[in-house]
Amino acid sequence: MADEHVNYVMSNRFYVEIEQNLAASFTECSGLGMTVKKETHQEGGVNDQQRVIIGPTEFSDVTLKRGLTNDLTFYDWIAALLKTRKANTAVSQLRRNVNILTFNQAGETMQCWTLIGAVPVGWSAPSLTADSSGVAIEELTLAYEGLTVVKDSGGGGAEVLNAQRPSSGYFST
Repeated sequence: MADEHVNYVMSNRFYVEIEQNLAASFTECSGLGMTVKKETHQEGGVNDQQRVIIGPTEFSDVTLKRGLTNDLTFYDWIAALLKTRKANTAVSQLRRNVNILTFNQAGETMQCWTLIGAVPVGWSAPSLTADSSGVAIEELTLAYEGLTVVKDSGGGGAEVLNAQRPSSGYFST
């Protein structure tokens, strides 16, 4: 019998990487997804088919819940966003590529979802308790401009600067 190694993605063990650092671990992630708008058209005389015209892609906001970290990367990012909004300057300089990583039982990266050009649009703190040892994030919501999914990879949730943005408007990873 052949020795087979099976890797299982553990849905209860994932980390969020930003600015090339594992910044936090979260117990829940929801909203990862996209919808492609479409139109259907009937051609004259073709009664058994329809033509599907593909339109723009819409990405849903991602909500990360019950996070733990000893890093202030997320808070600093949100604080910079608030300062930028107050000064009416460009928000595009505050966009980041954010990696959501899942691991197998051996701790190997199994899958990486990269939110391209992400920006925080919501944040809430948990109830404060005296016996907690880390900085907690109850909920963090991110809007983003693109999504890539790769297997067996991670790394590189780099800051995205306006000067690096190509004319297509899409942030590369």
